[in-house]
Amino acid sequence: MSVILLIETTTVNCSVALHQDGKIIRLREESAEHFVHAESLHVFIRSVIEESGFRMNDLDAIAVSQGPGSYTGLRIGISAAKGLCFALNKPLIAVDTLEALAEDALLTGVEADIIIPMIDARRMEVYCAVYDGKLNRLEGPTAVVVDESYFNKYSDQRLILTGDGSAKFQHLVSAQTNSLNRMPSATMLSNIAQRKFDSGLFEDVAYFDPFYLKDYIPGVAKKSVL
Repeated sequence: MSVILLIETTTVNCSVALHQDGKIIRLREESAEHFVHAESLHVFIRSVIEESGFRMNDLDAIAVSQGPGSYTGLRIGISAAKGLCFALNKPLIAVDTLEALAEDALLTGVEADIIIPMIDARRMEVYCAVYDGKLNRLEGPTAVVVDESYFNKYSDQRLILTGDGSAKFQHLVSAQTNSLNRMPSATMLSNIAQRKFDSGLFEDVAYFDPFYLKDYIPGVAKKSVL
């Protein structure tokens, strides 16, 4: 029996859910063209707790999507999760974003030999991993620039592409490929978070960092012409 707060902020979808005893009981999320995480995340957290009739201290753990994904989204989501864990003295659970997408794809019931979750990393690059139909990870996670040759080795297998980066590559794959194009959501963290909670697989809150996959390279501010 457990109550776990789930936080997903790796893309433009700001998503918070409450998981109790094996099911999602509350969900608040918003996907916009630009990030709304700074304004909305704590509002969503407070909302799902209050609407469920719980208090913050009733939580048994806090789970957060660890990446890879947006630098901005990851920093905001993981900072919020760590802050709550410190304040409430609750354990922190980290969930691999690509693994959560892959498991979600399998749960749709679509049969597949290969599942490739993809998170948009701008232009033709994605953060991705490769799983078999039993969720064993075969490759990655890695950042790759995808072209038609990337899918050649899977041409004779049933393939699922999922994640917000998958839509860009539908025209490169065969007819036996299913492209789900599902945005990461807090609901996708629930099963992995529950398994980790049951096994006591918690993070060290003080030292846990986002999984950026690539080094952050800050932009250079433009000089004023005034």
